[in-house]
Amino acid sequence: MGTTDRQLTLEEASQELRKLAERLVAAGRKDLLLRAIGVPMLEELRIEAARGKLSRLVITSDYRFILADYRQEVELQPVHKAVYLLFLAHPEGIEFKRLADYRAELTEYYMQTAKWMDKEKIDESVAKLVNPLDNAINEKCSRIKKVFLDMMDEYRASYYFISSHTKKHIAGRIWYERLKVIMLPRELVEIRNKK
Repeated sequence: MGTTDRQLTLEEASQELRKLAERLVAAGRKDLLLRAIGVPMLEELRIEAARGKLSRLVITSDYRFILADYRQEVELQPVHKAVYLLFLAHPEGIEFKRLADYRAELTEYYMQTAKWMDKEKIDESVAKLVNPLDNAINEKCSRIKKVFLDMMDEYRASYYFISSHTKKHIAGRIWYERLKVIMLPRELVEIRNKK
């Protein structure tokens, strides 16, 4: 029985796919390759490729953020840690304009990360963060992004910082949710309970 008479094994299919991809790239037709793979599959492949390079994020009982596999601590202020914890807790994403819905949860995270800070100051800071007319949340997210970019390349860092994700909905009309998410696969996050 020849190879045309039998089904390819997964390994053989992989080899064949590589040859076809190389042929399209050599012909300068990456557009056809992208169309064949599809953007959703490309994103899944990107995540799979990055998994081997991503570090586990360990959040200790005293709220230190450690990239365990890189043996590095992520130096963030308590307010940045509180914002980060909020977005970690919501892998589905949060729209900035709806942050007021998460005010109590954000306040709780901030109180946990800044035990020494006055409750009134925490409430004041959280009020600014959840106010859609204030730029405070954007400033905090920019700072978080900078810290990760200072620690690693942009490709890996993009999984750790809070980034934009637009979700399209069609229900009689088309509308978009402009979500902010942390793309880090949650199996790489370890939050240690308080002692």
